[in-house]
Amino acid sequence: MTSQKSSALSARHIQDFSNATNVVSYWGYADRVVPCTNDAGSCEYLDLVYESHSTSMLYTGIMWALILGILLVWAFMRKVFPSAPAPTDVASSSRVEDGQAPAQSAITRLRNSIASASRRWLLPESLRWLFGHTTRLQLAVLAIVIIYLTIFSFSGMYYASWITPVKNMPGVYNFRSSLGPWSNRVGVFAYALTPMSVMLASRESILSILTGVPYQSFMFMHRFLGYIMFAQSALHTIGWCIIEIRLYQPQPKVGIEWITQTYMIWGVVAMALLTILVLLSTKWAIRAFGYEFFRKAHYVLAMVYIGGAIAHWEGLMCFLVPGILLWFVDRAARFVRTGLLHYNYLEDGTLGFGSAKASVQMFEDPESGDVVRLDFDHPHQAWEIGQHFFLTFPELSIWQSHPMTPLAPPAMPGAAGGKTGSRHSYVMRAKAGETRKLALLAAQKLAAGVAVADSAAGEKTAASSSSSQNHSKTPAPTVSVILTGPYGQSIMHSLRSDANVLCVAGGTGVTFVLPPLLEIVRNAPVPGRKIEFVWAIRHARDMEWVAPELAELRAASETHNLHIDIYVTRDAKTRSSKVAATAAGSKEESAARNEVTTVSGSSTNSISSGEEVEEEANVAVHRSGDVENPAVRRPKMDAIVDGFVGAVAAGSTTVYASGPLEMIADLRTAVARQNDSGKVWRGEERFDVRLVSDDRVEW
Repeated sequence: MTSQKSSALSARHIQDFSNATNVVSYWGYADRVVPCTNDAGSCEYLDLVYESHSTSMLYTGIMWALILGILLVWAFMRKVFPSAPAPTDVASSSRVEDGQAPAQSAITRLRNSIASASRRWLLPESLRWLFGHTTRLQLAVLAIVIIYLTIFSFSGMYYASWITPVKNMPGVYNFRSSLGPWSNRVGVFAYALTPMSVMLASRESILSILTGVPYQSFMFMHRFLGYIMFAQSALHTIGWCIIEIRLYQPQPKVGIEWITQTYMIWGVVAMALLTILVLLSTKWAIRAFGYEFFRKAHYVLAMVYIGGAIAHWEGLMCFLVPGILLWFVDRAARFVRTGLLHYNYLEDGTLGFGSAKASVQMFEDPESGDVVRLDFDHPHQAWEIGQHFFLTFPELSIWQSHPMTPLAPPAMPGAAGGKTGSRHSYVMRAKAGETRKLALLAAQKLAAGVAVADSAAGEKTAASSSSSQNHSKTPAPTVSVILTGPYGQSIMHSLRSDANVLCVAGGTGVTFVLPPLLEIVRNAPVPGRKIEFVWAIRHARDMEWVAPELAELRAASETHNLHIDIYVTRDAKTRSSKVAATAAGSKEESAARNEVTTVSGSSTNSISSGEEVEEEANVAVHRSGDVENPAVRRPKMDAIVDGFVGAVAAGSTTVYASGPLEMIADLRTAVARQNDSGKVWRGEERFDVRLVSDDRVEW
């Protein structure tokens, strides 16, 4: 603490530094003059102030020791007891086919029953009106953090008040109390939590390395830890405003002298920036200004806030500097990962940084936003199924990137296909911002390609020609893509070979569930295993987004006991077979079966009144009888899950899901209800149901 700040605090703490004979230094606080030569009340107050601050620093040390201890124990347990890869047991599979689950040890049944019980009670969402789409597990963790901080915010100090005389002003008194030390306590905690907040938001996450939990799973705690820090800072500010503007005398002299000090001006700046950060992080602000504005403003304001906090109280910069360093380490790691992915042999044979060239298909949708599909090969190590990449389009901007999940496993075409590397395919909806610019760029390139092709061939194509016809005449245009990643964890690592699989997707969320489905059907079928794919889309034409993948799934449906249910929610009922043809991959086969049927098996439970179902082999296309009513046209998640689990002969079930937040919320409730720890303990694995969802978006 500098002498300037100590002198600035002398009046506030009624200490005379000019005549001090002995000064005791305190970490993170103003030096103290000893012995105290003030009146008895003021000396007792100063005793409380400094004792409380020492206790506050001790508590922050304990808090960080606890955090680091939990992380180290977690990392140690992961190393000593790693989660085993999914077993492949032919004997077990044959027993599942007979409807008999393989025998399990008591330890396995205990572990599975505990996991089932936790999903039963902690998976559903609660208090959505206040916390948004958060599970009970997340709320339980948040409650523990709040209770811990609340206890240590009030403990370790005594509560009293003193009326002390103002020097050289007879009849004027100050009212001193424990409000000052308590306000300092919550302020210290707000500073101490800053590095944790940065770690929770880091994409190159140290927490993920230690715990194995994907970085996006920490975003909930980052958001609410920010709210906690805001509340602590606000209470700290309000407390000292009451003290300096009301309780200390004479007024308004004391208040004016206090607020015009440099450290207080920076305190006001830091509090204002923190308030703006909180306001911009609300779902209403993000929807109003856009996510890209929020993200960039969040970065800038957060760093300026930390700088303002250092200027306000430099004695506690030991908590703030690590936050800045962690932020820069995260950014540097991103650049390194991007460089490693793209530093390869270029087309001219030299080594250098080169972007990938992705072919573009565009599917027009003026109602909901055009959909763009990207396909390209890039030489790098294959990723794990469930991981995602951040994509940057340098033709548009190098300052924006978007998280995208590859819609298929990382196939390696090799020499046979004339290419090497991992195959990337992405589907994204262009609503606004960068994705909208990408759709416009793709449309321009498509139009330019068509014009060149028509001119070269001497053709006169009508302006109303369909985009699909144009695509067949001209090569797909390309755009440059820069990758960063992969991020996240494998979602199939612990999937047993005999586990039943239900994949549920809404719209472009299909990219999350297709990779595990394709991985399953590309391997040998497992007898007795039940697989179902449920996809909700607005229009039948949306199936064209992933037509090759749908055709592959349909071809393997018989051998792998796979049933495909596609719910078309915005198209009116029709008896045309074109819809089933798109899903089945064969117009000729569908033309021979132009009939309306009712889907059997688990999907029957999700059929609502007036619904029409076109079924072709193991592919069923559902159309709602009331496309204007969202409650009617959307598939019922509880009925789908109940029907699927009810039709399972034996074995556990894993549900993969991605789509609108309301859909995920319904799935959480439905999956939780299916779990029964008592039956799992007795060996009935059918009641061991797990949900794996894409949790990168919270609002």
